[in-house]
Amino acid sequence: MLTNIHRYPIEVVADDIDVQGHVNNLVYLKWMQDAAVAHSLEKGWGHKEYGELGCSWVVRAHQIEYRFPAFENDQLEVVTWVDSFRRASCVRKYEIVRRSDQKVVAIAQTNWAFVDLEKRMPAKVPQVIIEAFRSDDLAQTS
Repeated sequence: MLTNIHRYPIEVVADDIDVQGHVNNLVYLKWMQDAAVAHSLEKGWGHKEYGELGCSWVVRAHQIEYRFPAFENDQLEVVTWVDSFRRASCVRKYEIVRRSDQKVVAIAQTNWAFVDLEKRMPAKVPQVIIEAFRSDDLAQTS
């Protein structure tokens, strides 16, 4: 079991719903980003702290598997954790769970690149950041 997860609560509102009557796929991306930012803030790494390093995270790729639809008024929880680090990137995973029945409505992952903002090039992830998100199960690779 992962020991360094973040739980981000969501209430599905009318604006999240598409013409098919369920949550629009783009909304899941917003929730994923919001949960990642909240987790980072919880670990002491907000916009200010990354800015002091002159670096930031940018998305390289998202992968989402939708398992069950979510509907207006559903209470969801985005469970997220950093699964692995590489020299200049990390993989963050997500499970989006409906709280009423504990169904996993979607699973996802994002490949994030750590970028030097001035050079617009990949930058080595500092060890202090890796340690902030480390769990007992996190396998660091170089």
